[in-house]
Amino acid sequence: MGKTFESFRLTLEGEINRWSGFARALRRSDREAFDELMDMCRSYASEGSNAINPIIFEPMIMSILLAQQVKILQLENKLHALKNGEDTYG
Repeated sequence: MGKTFESFRLTLEGEINRWSGFARALRRSDREAFDELMDMCRSYASEGSNAINPIIFEPMIMSILLAQQVKILQLENKLHALKNGEDTYG
C-alpha cells in the first residue's frame, strides 16, 4: 500500500495551532494582525497543497506574501486613480 499523507489543510491548521502560544503573547492589535496573516494562509490552502513535499511553513509564507502583494497592488491602483481624479468605487 502507498503512503497516506495528512491533508494540507489539516497540516496547515496544525502548524497554525503550534503558533498559538506566540499569538497569545502578542498585544491585541498585533494578535489581530497575526490572525489576519493566518487567514491569508488559509485562503491559499488549495494552492499550497500543490507544492511538492512542502515544508508547511514555506507555502504559508508564500501565501502571506502573495496576499500582501495583491493588497499593495490594489492600494497602488487606488492611489494612482486618486492622483488622476478618477472614481475609485468602480
